[in-house]
Amino acid sequence: MTGGPEHRLFRPGDSPVHRLPPHCKLLALIGFVLATVSTPREAYWAFGAYAALLAVVAAVARVPAGFVLRRMLVETPFVLFALLLPFVADGPTVEVLGLTVSHDGLLGAWNVLAKGTLGVVAGVLLAATTELRALLLGLQKLRMPPLLVQIMSFMLRYGGVITAEMGRMRIARESRGFVARDLRQTPAVAKSAGALFIRSYERGERVHLAMLSRGYTGTMPILVDTRASAAQWAAAATLPAAALAVWAGALLR
Repeated sequence: MTGGPEHRLFRPGDSPVHRLPPHCKLLALIGFVLATVSTPREAYWAFGAYAALLAVVAAVARVPAGFVLRRMLVETPFVLFALLLPFVADGPTVEVLGLTVSHDGLLGAWNVLAKGTLGVVAGVLLAATTELRALLLGLQKLRMPPLLVQIMSFMLRYGGVITAEMGRMRIARESRGFVARDLRQTPAVAKSAGALFIRSYERGERVHLAMLSRGYTGTMPILVDTRASAAQWAAAATLPAAALAVWAGALLR
C-alpha cells in the first residue's frame, strides 16, 4: 500500500501515541466523540476543554498543527452548511455584526462547527498516528464482521491499482487525440468507464483465484500481535476519561 491514502494521512513516528495498539486508540476515539456530541451546546467552556485535550494528544504524538489543519479541509461542506443555518432557521432573531440572524440557527451553527471540528481533529490524529493496515487489524480485534474488514482491506489495497489503470486509459485516449471539451465527448468517457469496470472485475476474479490457490478460506491471517497490556489500556483511557469528566462538569453546571 504505497502512495495512496496512507501516504497522505499517516505521519510516521515513534511517539507514545504511535505505539499504542490500534484497537485501544479506536475505543478512545469513540469515547471522546460520544462525550463531545452529548455535551450541551451552551457549555462553551467544555468545548474549549475538549480542544485542549486534543492539543495535548497532538503534542504527545508530535503531530504539527499545520499537518492537522491541512487535513481538516474535509470539513468544508459542513462549515458551509453551518454558516447558512443562522439565515434559514426560524425563531427569535438577534443582530450580529449588523446582520439579523436566527438565535436558534446561530446556536445550531455553533453546535455543528464545534462538535464537527473536534470530531474531525480527533479522526485526523488517529489517522496520523496509526497505519491503515493497523486500523483494520484494530477493527478486527474489536470483533467487526470479518467480511467487512476484508472488503475495506481490498478497497485500500487496490484503490491505487484502479487509479493507476484510469491514468493509463486517460493517457491512451489523449495519445489518440481525444480531448473532453463538452458533452459531445460523453459517450467516449462512458465507454472508458465501462471498460474500467470490466478490467477491475476481471482483476478481482484473478486475485480471488490466486488467493484460493494459496489456501484462502474466507478469513485473513493475523500476522501481527496487537494485544494490549494494562498500561497501554490505561494510557488510551486517559483521553476518554478526561472527556467524560468535562462532560459531567458541563451537565452539572
